[in-house]
Amino acid sequence: MLRPWGDPHTGEIDDRELASYLASEALLELRRLASRAERLPEGASAREHTARIRELAEFAQAMLALSVSPPRQPAHGTPTRRDQAMWERPMSYRWGVLAPERRAWVLRRVERAGLSWTPPPPLPSPRKGVPELSPGQRLGLLAGWPVKPPPGRRPLPRPGRVLKLVDREAVLALHEEADRLRPGRNRPSRWLYAHLDPGAAHYLFPDPAAHDWPDPDAGRSWWRCGGLLRMADGEQVNGSLLVLPETFAALPSTVPRVRQRRLALVSRLTERDVYLWGRDHEPHCAPEACGYAPGGDGDGDGRPPSI
Repeated sequence: MLRPWGDPHTGEIDDRELASYLASEALLELRRLASRAERLPEGASAREHTARIRELAEFAQAMLALSVSPPRQPAHGTPTRRDQAMWERPMSYRWGVLAPERRAWVLRRVERAGLSWTPPPPLPSPRKGVPELSPGQRLGLLAGWPVKPPPGRRPLPRPGRVLKLVDREAVLALHEEADRLRPGRNRPSRWLYAHLDPGAAHYLFPDPAAHDWPDPDAGRSWWRCGGLLRMADGEQVNGSLLVLPETFAALPSTVPRVRQRRLALVSRLTERDVYLWGRDHEPHCAPEACGYAPGGDGDGDGRPPSI
């Protein structure tokens, strides 16, 4: 049997080949779901059907990005435990956050194609809170901005090598701008707004992956920003969102330069992200507990972002 993915004799497939195959399969299923949208059986929920399409589209996007993205090099010093594990098995994080039904879908597709793939072991449990920088990492801050360009790419322009302090209202406004101009890319903004510490400082800085590196000629004019966000329970986690360069440049810059570098590096080394925080919080999420009521505000089912 001629296989477009994996070893032609054994069918053994690595993580990036698997991601490419799954992106293709997800797109085929998306086409089937879209064709059924206008002839749903009586009693079927259009909202649920739309949620399935959205989830599958987000999954396809994540798989496509994983298939073409090289490992991210550490900013300074040695990689974290989780970075090392994800370099060895690029599917580690995605597999770890997939719902059981999506995992079963993946394994069925692998078996149906006659491929062989071993799921990655669990990632090291992410440590809560921000990490302490080692002496080597502190010294490395003198070497320049922590976000380095991929091989063959130009560094971000000077306005993109900056970390900005933002409040909760600004985070919401950035999400809403991106969702208005590129629908579905920065969801769910209202969920995040409800769960951010309203009185805390949050930090954003451009930190695109290699496949997302700004390139106007390729249609990539937005900046994927990393963030160090303080959640409602006081825990600091990392997160990300798309921001227009001119919008980011217009944000006030009030953080001293050396502190900018340190906070950007701390954000990159923080092991817990918004999704993992939200997953732990989900069993306790209720209007009477945190003030958030899902539905009716463009946030789908009210769950934390999964990619």
